[in-house]
Amino acid sequence: MRRSYLPNLGGEHMASMRVVEVSRAKGPFQLVERTIPEPVAGAVRVKVEACGICHSDAFTKEGLFPGIQYPRVPGHEIAGVIDAIGAGVMGWAVGDRVGIGWHGGHCGYCDSCRRGDFVTCQIAPQIPGITYDGGYAEYLVAPAVALARIPTDISAIDAAPLMCAGITTFNALRNSGARAGDLVAVLGIGGLGHLGIQYAAKMGFTTVAIARGEDKAALATQLGARHYIDSQAGDPAAALKKLGGARVILATVTNGPAMQAVLGGLRINGKMIMVGAANESVAVSPLAMLGSRLSVAGWPSGASIDSQDTLAFSANSGVRPMNEVYPLAKAAEGYERMMSGKARFRVVLTMQ
Repeated sequence: MRRSYLPNLGGEHMASMRVVEVSRAKGPFQLVERTIPEPVAGAVRVKVEACGICHSDAFTKEGLFPGIQYPRVPGHEIAGVIDAIGAGVMGWAVGDRVGIGWHGGHCGYCDSCRRGDFVTCQIAPQIPGITYDGGYAEYLVAPAVALARIPTDISAIDAAPLMCAGITTFNALRNSGARAGDLVAVLGIGGLGHLGIQYAAKMGFTTVAIARGEDKAALATQLGARHYIDSQAGDPAAALKKLGGARVILATVTNGPAMQAVLGGLRINGKMIMVGAANESVAVSPLAMLGSRLSVAGWPSGASIDSQDTLAFSANSGVRPMNEVYPLAKAAEGYERMMSGKARFRVVLTMQ
């Protein structure tokens, strides 16, 4: 069994499974057989039912994350069923439906962990598909602390993207400081944004969707937006100001200039929360920030219990991702579809 950061997560079992691995940085996806692992103390084995393909899987595919050991199985948007439990695991049973997201474990003793802020673990952050093998596989072994319960009325295909795209937008919004009735804008209608709009509307915010082109207006309304701003038709910041200014702008795009273009649409005490991993910098005016007490922040998804909260809220409110589904054997095709930006809006693998 190949492991890198968590060498003792699982032992050996004689049966085999299919996995899609990357053998080296910038290498191709390869469908291979491996031995099914047995979980050790503190870990469980999950029979994977679905795994989302996330843009962050490029960290593994391209070797962008420091310290990755290859071959590595990508995937951190995982939904499945526990089928074996290691010694010392409490509160979980074989047959439980579980999800695993970006937070795949933590050290437990750094200052962040001691404060309960597990997703910002400073010493040994564990990420499925990066520090240990992830969900492009029929089975995986993960620490029990990484598990989130999946409600009965959410399918595995819908649950998988909620383990990253879902928790990132939901958790950022519920910690934004906005209150029901506040004007909240979501910049971008993509893999993150189409969920962010739904969550904002279901949380009771007066939701504004901002995207390029008038053709997205109908979708924005369908997702729950009260207002739509076409950023190509004029100044999106000015359009936000006409609506009274945004208490929060959730920036889901991966484009720094697009984020910068809407900053002026914040009201006094407004906040932009960046969840899109843009490469470009965003320039801000200190005078504008000072004069209106504005702030710019980032938000890094959340811990396993936040994933569980995301799933529960989604089940109760009807929030669901829009998915394109591929079988495991076509992981490379699904990855390219996701990277092209043409997917509407999440790509999910099933273990067919």
